Amino acid sequence: MELFDNLLMGLTTALQLNNLLFCLIGVVIGTAIGVLPGIGPIPAIALLLPFTFGLSPPSAMIMLAGIFYGAQYGGSTTAILVNVPGETSSVVTCLDGHEMAKQGKAGTALAIAAIASFFAGTVATVVIAVLSLPLAALALKFTAVEYFSLLVLGLIAAVVLAHGSVAKSLAMVLLGILLGLVGIDVNSGAPRMTFGIAEISDGLDFVPVAMGMFGLGEIIANLERPAVMRVVSQSIRSLIPSGADLRAAFPAMVRGTVLGSVLGVLPGGGAALPPFSSYALEKKLARDPSRFGKGAIEGVAGPEAANNAGAQTSFIPLLTLGIPANALMALMIGALMMQGIQPGPQIMREQPQLVWGVIASMWVGNLMLIIINLPLIGVWVSMLKIPYRLLFPAIVLFCCIGTFGLANNLFNVWLMLGCALVGYFFIKVGVEPAPLLLGLVLGPQLEENFRRAMLLADGDFSVFLRRPISATLLALVAGLFLLMVFPAIRRSRQEALAE
Repeated sequence: MELFDNLLMGLTTALQLNNLLFCLIGVVIGTAIGVLPGIGPIPAIALLLPFTFGLSPPSAMIMLAGIFYGAQYGGSTTAILVNVPGETSSVVTCLDGHEMAKQGKAGTALAIAAIASFFAGTVATVVIAVLSLPLAALALKFTAVEYFSLLVLGLIAAVVLAHGSVAKSLAMVLLGILLGLVGIDVNSGAPRMTFGIAEISDGLDFVPVAMGMFGLGEIIANLERPAVMRVVSQSIRSLIPSGADLRAAFPAMVRGTVLGSVLGVLPGGGAALPPFSSYALEKKLARDPSRFGKGAIEGVAGPEAANNAGAQTSFIPLLTLGIPANALMALMIGALMMQGIQPGPQIMREQPQLVWGVIASMWVGNLMLIIINLPLIGVWVSMLKIPYRLLFPAIVLFCCIGTFGLANNLFNVWLMLGCALVGYFFIKVGVEPAPLLLGLVLGPQLEENFRRAMLLADGDFSVFLRRPISATLLALVAGLFLLMVFPAIRRSRQEALAE
């Protein structure tokens, strides 16, 4: 009964007129971001953070969540019609979706992508609602000891599952933690790494760093990339798939939803992991794997279901434990902190309307998406004609206005522009900056909980191994370290044997 009472409370919050409006704004912006290649939800949410400052916490989170899962829908449109993924998670959809479009089945591919996303979103909303209560009850048993171990697990998982070099990802996490510790030490009152700059005595402001490094940095890099758009010339025929298409796609939808729901919860999993894993699974289970890459409908249904399910279930660690599963969830934590809400295991007890309102809004938002996406295909495709060079000046202007408006402080604008150059440098040298954002957000919490744990244990480090939950979490950390080290050991052995 408690679950239904909470869902009813969430629906009451989500169906308020202002929250419905912000949910609609979120999913429309998300769809547009997904359609436009190169922007993506992380830069977009980073750029929009200042504009949520005057909203109520439920409205702000509902809008930002809508942008995230709305981008999953929009990304499939350009992937199918243009063979250019509008969003990272839509890369796999290009393989079979565009082939279907070239065969005159663009309408079917778009419809299956939308139906799979709606089905996965609906199931994922139920999964979030069901898992939230037991996880929240478990989280209430956490002390500073368990919370420190959980934060370590989240950071290490982000390193293991991040794309590219593990060493570079680990360096980014450590750099993020260092940046998070800038400012006055609350215990001793001593300045740390402030270099005499009064504006950072309270620490680096999260929003300018995120906007510069993940928003402007990515957009500057996109200016260098050639934008060659070739939309499939055939007119889009019926958007209603046949019964045979639905029967072929439905098992893939179910498998993609289950796989995406599981992978979305993993810390550091990112947007690409669920759809790539789903595509690999469908190809392995297919009677004729050679069909994949030539217009197999399962190659659209499975990954599209997986990416939408993964996007939504990544909210579970955030809403129940206050731990971001990926860089975008770290931005969500930044939005909560801007609203004066401290993320953590107590959030479901202290902010039930916020948590259940966001959960219920996901189903409402998915319903909005399927209504506005398919009839407005022509509008979304026409957005591809907007030159990127015209979008860039407007984005920079809004960024500067939003950053300055946070505290009427010009220093934040310069900080954002400096971080934009750093972010651009990271992109050019092939370093993924997402783990840095996790370190920046979690660094202060890591230090605070470590100090509390040491205070409670009188400086005894063994307390982390004596408490069962903490010991289990650290065992998982050790297992992830082995995953990192084992490939390097195996390579070195093979090289030694070759000699």
